Amino acid sequence: MRVYVTGAGGFVGAHVARELAGRGADVRAERVDLLDAAGLRRAVDGCDAVFHVAALYSYDADPDAIERVNVEGTRNVIEACVRAGVRRLVHTSTAGTCGPVPGREATERDGPPAWELEVPYKRTKLAAERLVLEAARAELDAVVVNPTAPVGDGDRKPTPTGRMVAGVASGRIRGYVATTGLNVVDVRDVARGHALALERGIRGERYLLGGVNLPLADLFAAIADLAGVPRPRLRVPYVAAVAAARLGLASADEVRLARVPMYFSSGKARSVLGYEPGPVTPALARAIRGAGVDGEGEA
Repeated sequence: MRVYVTGAGGFVGAHVARELAGRGADVRAERVDLLDAAGLRRAVDGCDAVFHVAALYSYDADPDAIERVNVEGTRNVIEACVRAGVRRLVHTSTAGTCGPVPGREATERDGPPAWELEVPYKRTKLAAERLVLEAARAELDAVVVNPTAPVGDGDRKPTPTGRMVAGVASGRIRGYVATTGLNVVDVRDVARGHALALERGIRGERYLLGGVNLPLADLFAAIADLAGVPRPRLRVPYVAAVAAARLGLASADEVRLARVPMYFSSGKARSVLGYEPGPVTPALARAIRGAGVDGEGEA
């Protein structure tokens, strides 16, 4: 099987490409600008499947740039797949399009709270996902995967999650927002989930690919222990985080997303795809090593 992976040079995309190659696929991974419609058509020509992993994952990039890459880029990928007769598109969305839901784990039946749609990344990923699901109802065999917060080796840019891990591991982050938590998952499990979605996913469905739900205090403690630095002890109330954002001392978008715990269930992926994530501690250790932090907390 010949497959094309957008974003194969990125964090998740590189792991997806490696997983597919390990399963015997002929992986085409040339970098093509998502706004280059003709280039995308050439890239997907002759491919049996396409994995659209590339996106602009940022909370501080220009909102118009985020819109162009995440929405217009996805529209171009869809059109290229339709023109080339690609048999299946696996689209990488985000767990953020499924929630969070206050008071419980979110599932694929849920959606994001209204206040989070003020965040350009979140809003554009939801719009892109809707384009894919519309295409699945019309003319394209497409499925959506929704990773939570992947961690592990290879997050070189890094992603916002990778910056968080590096910040705690280096001792720069000394506090945590008390109201929130994350579902953290090994990026290698996310890559396996992509391959399973190709093989077993149902057209027009979405699948949360998560790991373990952790309060931010517990996650930061685990990272600090692995890095050999003191655990962050400063418990920051949400109202204090909001005030810091208003003063320009914190990212307003990231604070907005910290209002409730970002917890998700991967039950559907387990039952339909056979997805079985492993422990996240080894992935956190690989992320810390990749960030260049040694056991004494020095970068």
